[in-house]
Amino acid sequence: MPLQFNTVKLFAGSGSLDLSKHIAASYGQELGDVVLSRFSDGEFQPHFNESIRGCDVFLIQSTHQPTDNLMELLMMIDAARRASAHYIIAVIPYFGLARQDRKDKPRVAIGSKLVANLLVAAGINRIMTMDLHAAQIQAFFDVPVDHLDASIIFVPYIKSLGLGNLTIASPDMGGSYRARSFAKFFNAEVVICDKRRKRANEIESMTIIGDVTDQDIVLIDDICDTAGTLAKAAGLIMERGARSVRAVCTHPVLSGKAYETIEASALTELIVTDTIPLKHSSPKIRVLTTAELFAKAISNVNEHGSISQLFRVD
Repeated sequence: MPLQFNTVKLFAGSGSLDLSKHIAASYGQELGDVVLSRFSDGEFQPHFNESIRGCDVFLIQSTHQPTDNLMELLMMIDAARRASAHYIIAVIPYFGLARQDRKDKPRVAIGSKLVANLLVAAGINRIMTMDLHAAQIQAFFDVPVDHLDASIIFVPYIKSLGLGNLTIASPDMGGSYRARSFAKFFNAEVVICDKRRKRANEIESMTIIGDVTDQDIVLIDDICDTAGTLAKAAGLIMERGARSVRAVCTHPVLSGKAYETIEASALTELIVTDTIPLKHSSPKIRVLTTAELFAKAISNVNEHGSISQLFRVD
């Protein structure tokens, strides 16, 4: 018997509305009609304004701050389950709280595991996300996880720059595996910035492991928060004789004075995706869209196709 494909409906959370519109356009259909009713005290309630009974429902929402974004997604999942959706897929381009993936000191929460529990309890059947801070977070879920890789977006752009002496850099020891994986696409060398922190978001010292002289350096990271690490690494790399330095970061959290830090830094440009909407534009920040990649992944899930083919970089 031929495979049966259920009707697909895409819905956007308020935190990812622009990206959701682009995903829907790439997929070839309009976003579904969902309304977020708000009470005067800030309480809200999502409501689907169309039937989703028996449908494969894709709910698109990054869970960046404020935490209302996560709560809105959970309530949309609950509403879809109670409305008899056939299959509920949470499309979470940026999975918030992913930096809390282990108990690294006494008496702390493991936030990403808690979020996984909440999503499953709400009624999801599947998760689709991109560049988790730690890939092992997939194991927190007892449902399938499609973990998309932004390299397929970044690599063609870096190739288009025609950098003559390309070297890939990791801004810290923890990101060395990510940098090495990226370097394989270019057969490039890898250097590492070894940093010591006083506390979260505050760097005490940094050293460069490797030679950057006369090299065009591309720093690779998954999250850019305050941009302090990238700015410090870029300055030190240029002091060591590099020709240029850029940074590639999937998720532009960009909190605090991040925009000012980037613009005052030695970075030629910061290349990010649209998993999180920018608060405002910057001459040094270039945004590459993830919409087509997510649209293809949605299509492959609905048609029971392979997701791994979306990881191929030409």
